[in-house]
Amino acid sequence: MYSKRHTLIALAAALTLGAGAAYAQKGETVKIAWIDPLSGLMAPVGQNQVKSFQFFAEKFNATNPAGVKFEIIPIDNKLSPAESLNALKSAIDQGVRYVTQGNGSGAAMAIIDAVNKHNERNPGKEVVYLNHSAVDPDLTNSKCSYWHFRFDADTSMKMEAMTTFMKDQPDIKKVFLLNQNYAHGHQVAKYAKENLGRKRPDIQIVGEDLHPLAQVRDFAPYIAKIKASGADSVITGNWGSDLALLVKAANEAGLNAKFFTYYAGVTGTPTALGTGSAGRVYQISYNHYNMGGQMQKWQEEFQKKFDADFYTGSVIHIYTTLSEAMAKAKSTDPVKVAAALEGLKTKSYNGEVEMRKTDHQLQQTLYLSVWQKSDAKHPYSAEKTGMTFVPVKTFEPYVSSTPTSCQMKRP
Repeated sequence: MYSKRHTLIALAAALTLGAGAAYAQKGETVKIAWIDPLSGLMAPVGQNQVKSFQFFAEKFNATNPAGVKFEIIPIDNKLSPAESLNALKSAIDQGVRYVTQGNGSGAAMAIIDAVNKHNERNPGKEVVYLNHSAVDPDLTNSKCSYWHFRFDADTSMKMEAMTTFMKDQPDIKKVFLLNQNYAHGHQVAKYAKENLGRKRPDIQIVGEDLHPLAQVRDFAPYIAKIKASGADSVITGNWGSDLALLVKAANEAGLNAKFFTYYAGVTGTPTALGTGSAGRVYQISYNHYNMGGQMQKWQEEFQKKFDADFYTGSVIHIYTTLSEAMAKAKSTDPVKVAAALEGLKTKSYNGEVEMRKTDHQLQQTLYLSVWQKSDAKHPYSAEKTGMTFVPVKTFEPYVSSTPTSCQMKRP
């Protein structure tokens, strides 16, 4: 009887502790290691994104459904896959269970492989990879991983939307493809050719070129090739200095072709675009500078605080879905949170988003916007140029969604 009574007391205590443990994340600090460039030509992009993660950590720390506190640990990977692995090891050694990265799909692939191996070898110490901007479709197809979640739209999704717009533009007849020579650039060219071939077979691809990532300082020779080809339009997945210097060279050479881009709103490019690019430069993205509502207020506050533009909207998706998944799982344990993230639907600044369970690719609304002067209806001034990106076409998730070949291996 004595033994049975003590057993019941112990069981009750365990149940009480268990109930408390389920909600132990309330007020708990969740560390996220940020692994991206803080040095080299792409440093301005990385510095902007660190500020973005820290700025929104503060916003979500004030209120989120899980009641957790987010802390960002920035680590410079120098845009290198090898350095990314060193950064990941450093983060894991510090007990960090969540990592984020996005600048460079080569680095992303290295991180996915390393996280898969780590989690297999270290049960109970699993790590989740939150991909904010690395858009190579292979990451959610042949290389898909249960531990990887992508919050940007991938290259194939963006190209699906972009070419849906381009097919209805009769003045587009000759296209030049210029991209960075790594996974992302290759995929932009591949999907551009496939999509245009299917939707507008009359459009000629009059040139295709690749250049080293974050190494070219003078794009005049590339612009000369584009001019010589007779192209009326350029498709480029370039970002950071590689896009800013490209459009600068185009303006200096008097190239009047249209540019269809992924990242024209990223640090340095709006200034390079100036007024001479009005009406000629397009961007496909999940957000733009004139979203209105709460997003507009955040953008204006960010610009005032950092004298910089906020453009990495996937940061908001990460905090929104991660905190909701933690609330749903009643835990900050990556194993439970990963399970809760699968198939999660939530409201965000660009409508309802869904973390597709099949491949962990976020499904979301995309916008095609064009560079023009700011006005009363579209007041945001990018990099204080008096210019802005104005939406011309909205693509609901079902329009830009693309199929996946992912064969997810679940633990």
